[in-house]
Amino acid sequence: MDVRSLTRTEAERRTALLTVERYDIALDLTALPDGPEIRSVSTVTFSCREPGADTFVDCAAQVVEATLNGAPIAPAADGRIPLTGLAEHNVLRVESVQADTATGAGVHKAVDPADGEVYVWTTFEPDEARFVWACFDQPDLKAPHAFTVTAPAAWTVTSNSGDPHIEEAAPGTRRWAFPDTPPLATYNTVVNAGPFHEIRREVDGHDLGLYARRSLAPVLDRDADDIFTLTRQGLAFFGDVFAMPFPQRKYDQVFAPEFGGAMENYGCVTWSDGFLRRSAPTPAEQALLAKVLLHEMAHMWFGNIVTMRWWDDLWLNEAFAEFACNWAAERATRHTDAWASHLADDKLKAYLSDQGPVSHPIRQPIHDVAQAASIFDNITYPKGASVLYQLMTYVGEKAFTVGMAAYFGRHAWGNTTLQDLIDALSEASGRDLNAWRAAWLEQAGTDRFALERDGGTVTLVAAGRPRPQVLAVGAYTRSGDALTRTAQVKIEATDIRTPIEGLPEDADVLLINDDDLTFATTRPDPAARATLLRSAADLPTAISRGVATATVWDMLTTGEATAAEASRCITAVLGTETSDAVIEPYLTLAIDIAELWAPDSERAALTAAVASVCRHLAGNPARRRVALRALARTATTEDDLTWLRDQAHDDVDLLWHTLTREAELGADVSAESARLLDRDPDPDAWVRALTVRAAAPDPAAKAETWQKLAVDRTVPLSGVRPVTRAFWRPAQDTLLAPYPQRYLELIPHLDRGGMIPSMFFTTQLFPLYAIDTEYVERSRTTSTEAAPVVHKFLLERSDVVLRMLRSRARHDG
Repeated sequence: MDVRSLTRTEAERRTALLTVERYDIALDLTALPDGPEIRSVSTVTFSCREPGADTFVDCAAQVVEATLNGAPIAPAADGRIPLTGLAEHNVLRVESVQADTATGAGVHKAVDPADGEVYVWTTFEPDEARFVWACFDQPDLKAPHAFTVTAPAAWTVTSNSGDPHIEEAAPGTRRWAFPDTPPLATYNTVVNAGPFHEIRREVDGHDLGLYARRSLAPVLDRDADDIFTLTRQGLAFFGDVFAMPFPQRKYDQVFAPEFGGAMENYGCVTWSDGFLRRSAPTPAEQALLAKVLLHEMAHMWFGNIVTMRWWDDLWLNEAFAEFACNWAAERATRHTDAWASHLADDKLKAYLSDQGPVSHPIRQPIHDVAQAASIFDNITYPKGASVLYQLMTYVGEKAFTVGMAAYFGRHAWGNTTLQDLIDALSEASGRDLNAWRAAWLEQAGTDRFALERDGGTVTLVAAGRPRPQVLAVGAYTRSGDALTRTAQVKIEATDIRTPIEGLPEDADVLLINDDDLTFATTRPDPAARATLLRSAADLPTAISRGVATATVWDMLTTGEATAAEASRCITAVLGTETSDAVIEPYLTLAIDIAELWAPDSERAALTAAVASVCRHLAGNPARRRVALRALARTATTEDDLTWLRDQAHDDVDLLWHTLTREAELGADVSAESARLLDRDPDPDAWVRALTVRAAAPDPAAKAETWQKLAVDRTVPLSGVRPVTRAFWRPAQDTLLAPYPQRYLELIPHLDRGGMIPSMFFTTQLFPLYAIDTEYVERSRTTSTEAAPVVHKFLLERSDVVLRMLRSRARHDG
């Protein structure tokens, strides 16, 4: 079925016309163990302000029967059912069936390869509830939802509201009747089901639940204490700073197979069970789980309790949740380096995106929901989070917290726009924030700052008129091998040139954006360039080293530094870094520079330098696993490979990484891979075996991998990135030569499966080798007719690859 995308004009018309009083949704999942179908009966009770008017309800499932006020109505077309001659009070009943639960949008059936058990999950952002039942699928027609779910008797069913009434139904089935939810947008609702392993805990008056497929029960049991602790800390922190405790007693988190990312359904967050690491998680993996948990939890307030009116304010949800997860992690959990890891990973991506062809204002007009799907990106998330951190700096944390509490108190269970938030923060801070709003949220692009030094005079110089912002300049003086901060000056920058007073004349390093208070790139003056590259590793904190590293990385991406210069700087930082949280992102950067940004003639030397750092880092128990994984991407000499083997010993995870590297280098590891697959308890271990095969310099292996990954899409989303990384390898251009064209052929179909798969496959499958700049331009032209989400993410990825190609053409020197 061709499905039309809801436009803003159509949504505004429905909002003016209708008030949705409630949804009663009955789901039948009993056919799923043996077949693909999920059946639903959606009963929508609503009123109409203009009796006699016409509108439509969204339904992209196959309609079996539909009645309005008891009378049959016309069938659906384009994913819509016409509603004509509305009464003042209306009852719509639509019975539908969705059979595309393998690759379709909104609902997914997963079969666990370990035991054949079936699990089903739903996820609806931005407008995918309509693929499962009939609804007015837009964020500002909020209403209570009551779910009744009939499922196999052995299954557990989860939904938004807690404490369902459960009764026997037909033989071998049970019926779960959930209480009404609070008023929710359709995309905030959820139903998950399957023979889950469940763990519950009572904490601070909340009934917390964790769920995972049975084959991952030992992993969930291992991580449960940490997850419950983080959940308790997050609920307490947000309840305090928003002056509104989470209003529901039950809070569930469901780790689902073949899910992408995580989704903030009210009271019942769904996660990819890839977050349940099959081996002991690294510090960065632990920090990521904490931040995702807190991100989705922040949505309970920003997105669920208060919901944006339309998708141009998506940033109100996503940017705020991304800001809040770092804020909460730093203040309320053991992950006190959250902002440092944000800078080392997500913020670097945002700087790159904001200087490329897909840069856009944080808030922008959205014509229809298809366009909205394309802005779940680095501008909305990490740039938005960084801008909100700057806003908190700009108005002060106390005023920021008071304003947020007022905002939630005023708008709970309703819908808002950006201006509502700005008004609340302006009142609390006593500052007129309209100029700030216009500059930061309605203009694209990144400010850039440099320093001019003339004797004892220091001037902050912006490359164009800057946005209103508060930032700091730190002065660092060398003491032996280390740098110590001897002064810091905070400045409110509003002009192109801002004099700075209070910095010592004898400072060895002046660091712009010290403490990373704002979203802006920086440049050393020409005389200080070499000092910055040489001294980044000697700065005293993870944040100060991160700010310097961000500058060097940005210089690489814009062609102002070579891969060798950037590699030397980052490997030096790795040698002195004290924060475990940033080791993994820095190792990833260093490896990416060697593999993707360096000229062919320099790749081996830079790779060897990273391998040497990995062997050094492996001596630290907290960093051993991540260092050995990174060594498995960079080991080339016989000595490194032998040492890696000795270190991996009987560790299944490290052996998979080792086999992948050995396969890439031409060793026949097929027999060992098969033996490892037999003894690996991970139900998705076959993906690890496919990763080994993907890396091999063998035409048959590449063809098999492409078929499973790109055509059949049998690889779960959590496995797409490692498999594609193993597939696109340097020095395999001849083998990879057919696949850039095959990617072009996929472009019209990359949007199948909904928003999240579209992002994953568009980005991860994009060729990294066996291409040139002409190919990049051809891919962009091909994507112009694709879905907006595909076109947008292809443009973004192609821009990064184009920068890589240019960097490969430059040499140190």
